[in-house]
This record gives sequence, C-alpha cells and structure tokens, in this order.
Amino acid sequence: MTTLVNDPTGALGDPAMPMLRLALHPEYMARRLQNCLPLGRQPATGDESIQPRAIHVRRHKPGRRCLIEYELAYPGPSGGEARLTLLGKVRAKGLDHRSHAVQSALWRNGFGPPSEDRIGVPEPLGILPDLAMWLQRKVAGTSAMERLTGPAGPALAARIAAAAHKLQRRGVPANRRHTLADELLVLRRQLGPVAETHPAWAVRIQRVLAASERLGAAIAPGPFVPSHRDFYPDNLLVAGEWLYLIDLDLYCEADPGLDMGNFIGHVTEFSLRTRQNPEALADLEQALEEAFARLAGAATRAAVRAYATLTLVRHIAISTRIPERRAWTPALLDLCEQRLRIAAR
Repeated sequence: MTTLVNDPTGALGDPAMPMLRLALHPEYMARRLQNCLPLGRQPATGDESIQPRAIHVRRHKPGRRCLIEYELAYPGPSGGEARLTLLGKVRAKGLDHRSHAVQSALWRNGFGPPSEDRIGVPEPLGILPDLAMWLQRKVAGTSAMERLTGPAGPALAARIAAAAHKLQRRGVPANRRHTLADELLVLRRQLGPVAETHPAWAVRIQRVLAASERLGAAIAPGPFVPSHRDFYPDNLLVAGEWLYLIDLDLYCEADPGLDMGNFIGHVTEFSLRTRQNPEALADLEQALEEAFARLAGAATRAAVRAYATLTLVRHIAISTRIPERRAWTPALLDLCEQRLRIAAR
C-alpha cells in the first residue's frame, strides 16, 4: 500500500537535518515505530505489521526542529485493523532528552490516566536517538481559545486556572529557572531590533522598556514553582472531558503568576486583534484571574496582572514577525503605553 508523504515545507531538503530523510521514509519508519506503540498494543507479528498510512510534516523551522505526524495502522487485538496517530519531535542539535523526560515524569505523576480531574499531558511513547526524535500520542483536540470564546467559556476558564495550579503543585522538579530578570531580558532582546527597524517608534519603545522594568521592580517575588512558561491558549487542547497541556519545551521553575499572566496577556492580544477592542473579553480575563486566585491565593493577583502586561509588551515584537499581525503593532504599542501608564509623545 502506498503511503502518503506530505512535506509542504521542504523539510526533506534541510541540510542541517539529514535525519529527516529517514524520518520521512515509510518503510524505514514502519520498522522503527514497531516498539513505540502504547504498552500492551504491540502487534504479535513481525516488523511489517505496522503500516504508516500517511506521514505529514506539520511544522518545520529550517536548521532547528521539525514536527512530524505518523498515521499508523496495525493488527488489532480482535483481528481487525487498529489505528494510532503519533507525533515525532525532531531537533537539529540532537534529541531533546529533557522535554521527553519532563513529559514522561508528568504522565506518571498525575497527568495521565487515571487522573480524576482530566487534566493531563499527551502520552509519551519513546525515543529514537539516532533520528534525534521523541514520540508522543497525538491528541485530537481543539485550541482552548476556540472554546473559551463560546458558551462554555466561564467553565473552561476555571479548568484552565486549575491546570496552571495543578502544574505548580504536581509538577516535577525542573533543572532551570526563569526569573523576572530573565523575562525583562527577553523583552529587551526582542524589542531592540524593532526599535532599529522602526526608528519612528524607537523613543516610545525605550519608554515602554523602562516602564516594564519599573513594573517588574514592583512585583513581590513569589516562591519558585513548576511552570509551563509557554502557557497560552494554543498550548492547551480540549479533547472531550480532557484538558491537555502540550509543548512543554520551556518547562522550568518560575513565579506563580507567570503562567496565568501569560495566558491572560494572550487573551487580551487576541481580543485586540480579532475584536478590535482589548476589553472585549475582559469578563473572561477576570474569570481566569478569579479562578486562579481562589486556588493559588490572592497574593498572586499582582504578579498575574504584571506578567499579563509584560506579555503584551512582548507581543509588540511578535506582531512584527508575523505578516498578518503587523497591522496591529501600532495598536499594541498604544495599549502597552496605556497599561504601563506612560503617555505617548
């Protein structure tokens, strides 16, 4: 049977990732994926029992990393055909042992079944070191933002807050920290090039950075806790009764307000860009903050709000890198000046 290989990004020709030639080869991957099925689902027959029905390159950053989806078919326990979809994460500089280890530990520590709260991570399914790849089961879910803006939004907001808090309580130890100083350094590094390429904004951007540092200095630091550090709607998937945290590559210890502040900042940016009004989803943002404060304590409110503002500042730079968002850069700059209480000149 012919396997569909879909490579719209041209990943196969990436000179920095020669392993992709094998990772996109159906016959080779049929053999390599034999032992990467979930426990108890390995076929009883030989290597040829697994048949990749399709291989799709889902994301590719040339010279850096690639996300590959494998649609597999294999003999089921009752004699019929079973199906499974895996995601393989390939990194040019070598296997990302850390991300695989973090997700595996979370899966074993309350983020896999039988989790009563139905807050989890996708099931990790092994590593292929020579391909610099680790694998996980694909979750067939929808982005949290799509559900948040619907009738179920308030209930989902409470579950998202619970997910952030659960990670802080049940997360596994991290070997790196992200401090407020690190957050401000990210802003300086990202906004510096924006000021250079848009000299008309240079003075305003410098004032925004200075005000961001003053805001950061006013935050009373909380205890370092396990954090996603890229906690935003696209990295939370709703799949039936389950809420999944995905893409834990930046997992670290950080301030308790970081993840929820980052999430709320993304909601504000989404509101500005899609509703032409940064206050359009204010009720939803309030619901997120209230639910998190009930779980993590009222003392986290100030940090959540501060990190939400710093996230908006970071979005100034993000908007310049995404063509369809560039029209919103001036509005984001205006909004950040308002949130930081500095007047445009």
